[in-house]
Amino acid sequence: MPLPSIRTHIASYAIAFALTLPALAHAAPDVAVAPQYDTTHVYVQNADIDAFVTSFVNTFGGKASPRAVFTVTPTPSKTASQYVQTPVGMLSVFAFQTPIPYGFGTERTGYLVTDINDATKAAVEAGADVTVEPFDDPIGKDVLIQWAGGVNMQLYWHTKAPSYAPLHSVPDNRVYVSRVSADKFIGQFKQFAHAKIVADEKVDGGEIGRAGEQIRRVHLTSNFGKMTVFVSDGKLPFPFGRETTGYQVDDMAATLTKAAANGVTVLSPPYKTSKGNASAMLQFPGGYISEIHDAAK
Repeated sequence: MPLPSIRTHIASYAIAFALTLPALAHAAPDVAVAPQYDTTHVYVQNADIDAFVTSFVNTFGGKASPRAVFTVTPTPSKTASQYVQTPVGMLSVFAFQTPIPYGFGTERTGYLVTDINDATKAAVEAGADVTVEPFDDPIGKDVLIQWAGGVNMQLYWHTKAPSYAPLHSVPDNRVYVSRVSADKFIGQFKQFAHAKIVADEKVDGGEIGRAGEQIRRVHLTSNFGKMTVFVSDGKLPFPFGRETTGYQVDDMAATLTKAAANGVTVLSPPYKTSKGNASAMLQFPGGYISEIHDAAK
């Protein structure tokens, strides 16, 4: 090969490699651990915590940790707290005994991450805001972040890594966003979580109380678990939009029977979705609202 040709090839390879450097430099680490470590945050009154925890466990199975009073915020506060493990998803339950400090009470979930600093950096690079910067808690570290559309989450890291068995069924993190923020939120979370879009489609709005209309529904999966994003004009009848988590159950009728026996109110009866399964909305003692569904047919 003539010398000029060799130089041309070397130069071409050098340029190609240089062009990949920004992408390599900005490739965010996958900081997720696994869905069984991700919890829905539930805030209840002190008077309701017993009834709520008992009702939830009796409906879905599982167990609750011993209750203790902690300071789980970076500023002075006290809350009774319990961790609830069920086959269909986990809860972090808080019954504050003092006023709830700024930033807390609106975060929907707590996601366990491999490193709190790496996770915070990855979230910011993906476009998230940091509403409460990383802080210590009794068993690790936490940070509160906010995505486009006002979607609030907590990321957490434990000093001693927990070890939990996989879930029987992975719940859906149910997110409602506007048409203005939808693509921005989805893009941000997809980058941060290394998520894949499983489906992005127009479906019957009956799933969110708007039967006869079409809405956009996006399903994502990642090592954090499942997420369902509903894109609408926000004109939602109660209780839609008030739930943060959807739980998949093996037997809808049996679950509803257990729920009724444990003080749960059915706010919206089972509705057949475009996937061929049924979806219902429940309210537990203390006010916690969730969706339940059976497997797609």
